[in-house]
Amino acid sequence: MTKEDVLKDVEEKGIEFIRLQFIDIFGIMKSTSVMVNELERAFAGELMFDGSSVDGFASVEESDQCIVPDPDTYAVMPWRPQEEGVARMICDVYTTEGHPFQGCPRYVLKKALREAEEMGLVYNIGPEGEFFLFQADDKGYPIFDIHDQAGYFDLAPVDLGEDARRNIILTLKKMDFSIEASHHEVAPGQHEIDFKYGEALQTADNWMTFRDVVKNIAYQSGLYATFMPKPLSGENGSAMHCNQSLFKDGVNVFYDPRDPEELSETARFFIGGLLKHARGIAAIANPVINSYKRLKPGYEAPIHVAWSTCNRSTLIRVPASRGDGTRVEYRSPDPAANPYFLYALMLKAGLEGIKNKIMPPEPLQSNAFCTDEPSLRKRGVGCYPRDLQEALEEMQKDSLVAETLGEHVYRSFLKAKQKEWDKYAESVHDWEIRKYLKQL
Repeated sequence: MTKEDVLKDVEEKGIEFIRLQFIDIFGIMKSTSVMVNELERAFAGELMFDGSSVDGFASVEESDQCIVPDPDTYAVMPWRPQEEGVARMICDVYTTEGHPFQGCPRYVLKKALREAEEMGLVYNIGPEGEFFLFQADDKGYPIFDIHDQAGYFDLAPVDLGEDARRNIILTLKKMDFSIEASHHEVAPGQHEIDFKYGEALQTADNWMTFRDVVKNIAYQSGLYATFMPKPLSGENGSAMHCNQSLFKDGVNVFYDPRDPEELSETARFFIGGLLKHARGIAAIANPVINSYKRLKPGYEAPIHVAWSTCNRSTLIRVPASRGDGTRVEYRSPDPAANPYFLYALMLKAGLEGIKNKIMPPEPLQSNAFCTDEPSLRKRGVGCYPRDLQEALEEMQKDSLVAETLGEHVYRSFLKAKQKEWDKYAESVHDWEIRKYLKQL
């Protein structure tokens, strides 16, 4: 859509309020509301905000920043009142001099996408959206009481979240999402909704919208939706598996019908780049301490840096679909990740693999969870970071991460996450009390 399209639609539908949304460096959506008569000023970049009040953005000395809405992200918010309705647009962040703000997540992804465009490539991503539904109190705050005890692909009445999930899907469809599948996931109270893949920037925007819709519709259903990676001990956690493909002139360059596995050399090089930088990317793909509670054996989450064409125990899997559906599934990311940074890093790693012809080792077709570590090491299979501290250390060793994120994001993210880890490390937890208080 164009600015003119937005102004016309707002008038025709009687929209009164516009939410201008942007994303901070930790993947949290921020928003300010304006009346429709302020839209022209918004498009002109005249709406300022205090960047020093947003984590990881600007210092007090240079706090003024402005947001400029992208008209192509315009959508009416169907869960708001129809009369005097509400629409939204996702914004890019700029400096007062009119330059793109280096810490704007959309800017970081756009910068990475330009490299693909220069190679004639279109980068598509299809994320899988997993989340948990908890009971909520009368104020809408979560109670640590899971909503149901259903399991994988269970139906109502065992699946108590079916109605909420249906309402989420119907709301997403009103916002022009193309929903491919939805179901109850493995863990109690866990759900998955998958929407159609698309170009990376649009998909990152869609992921942020998806999170917003899930939380709002759950709230209206008297529930609390969380994208926390691992809220329940002893159960599977939530992932954001990322299915990636590259197209050139409308053709999927990962597909090669002449290859025994119908997988192109380009796809293998892309996988090689992803594997090379997997440990360095980990802190972005799994950015919170709780992320690493999910990445343990026995919970369908990868713990080894390997790839496969037939099993889900590896970091990278190539699903069976071929032709235009040929894709590379990256299985470590979780829903806490900032999608803009994650997609930028996966793309840059894959493109480095293509440019430098990084051939990955032979695929690991056996179950990695059941293979001993010495055998895996002989095959060149390393381990994924076990906690956030290790991931941060690996991030600092990987120059591609610093280059892709830019100095501002790289330093701000590292500083904040190191502080998060230090606070966690010095805290005494319930498990320690139960384990040691009487024993020692």
